[in-house]
Amino acid sequence: MRRKLVVGNWKMHGSHAANAELLAAVIGARPYGCDLAVCVPYPYLTETAASLAGSDVRWGAQDCSAHEQGAYTGEVSAAMLREFGCRYAIVGHSERRAYHAESDLLVAQKAQAALATGITPIVCVGETLAQREAGETDLVVKRQLAAVIHLLAHCAGEIVVAYEPVWAIGTGRTATPEQAQAVHAVLRAQLQAATGHGERMRILYGGSVKADNAATLFAQADIDGGLIGGASLKAADFIAIARAAG
Repeated sequence: MRRKLVVGNWKMHGSHAANAELLAAVIGARPYGCDLAVCVPYPYLTETAASLAGSDVRWGAQDCSAHEQGAYTGEVSAAMLREFGCRYAIVGHSERRAYHAESDLLVAQKAQAALATGITPIVCVGETLAQREAGETDLVVKRQLAAVIHLLAHCAGEIVVAYEPVWAIGTGRTATPEQAQAVHAVLRAQLQAATGHGERMRILYGGSVKADNAATLFAQADIDGGLIGGASLKAADFIAIARAAG
């Protein structure tokens, strides 16, 4: 049986004081019946690692470079992250795809770079509202995931996938459990066909997950947890979501 995974994506939020308070509350509420992690801005990686040391709460980054090293000002390599104990790296988030014009190929290359250093990439896929209304949801998410599967080949079974409908991220709108489950089932079938390991791989849902809808979402057959945005910044909400996954 797949163990649920809940990952907080802090995006570009945080401060020394706020981070310390949040992490202390999350640690203090253990144990959880799921795997738990937080993906934080680069400047806070070291202090987050220190705060979580000795606990079973993992930490990760919100991106990584596709390059190993070189003249890439502002970039951070997967090897650098791994040196500090990074467990996860989010790649292909819709905000990166939209605001930084990241292509499906670049996302795949970042996933490959992460895996090469022992970091588990959380590969995000999702459609816009226009694409959903045009009936293109399955086509879009399968295309995005196919690029990763093609590049990683037999290693594709080692990734975590996160389905995040773009129209539900930070908008307060959430896919219904049935809508989310339908897309998760499509993704799992694609992973199974490509890797033979789809039944054991974890597929997370992200998009305005809150304490009051998490349990219903996580009860769906192919939803293995969540990639949590705004609610991960509020200790009580994040803890409640983690409890819902347990």
